[in-house]
Amino acid sequence: MDVLKKQFDQAMLTIYQRAKSEAGYVASVFFRMLNERGGLQTAKYLINAAQPSEGYAKLFELGRLDLTVEAEVVENVRWHSLFSDDELRTARKRLSDYRYTPRDSV
Repeated sequence: MDVLKKQFDQAMLTIYQRAKSEAGYVASVFFRMLNERGGLQTAKYLINAAQPSEGYAKLFELGRLDLTVEAEVVENVRWHSLFSDDELRTARKRLSDYRYTPRDSV
């Protein structure tokens, strides 16, 4: 499980890098959270928040919900074991609420 968590941490960093290079969005709060909490705890915090984060809203405005934590978690079955059924449901619902259709799980 530790290897999987480290891979997930890297995936979260990749989301940050892609948002910056592909969408021109520098998610500084997200980056700070990654450094302080690690990728898994950051993802769990954001998914379990009552409202989407400002970063989520910004990525929605940019048409890039594919770069959200929620999309990364839902679309990649390899991460599912790191999250509860409720967390996966919450992530799917948030994406659906914003009219994002996740691509098939890889």
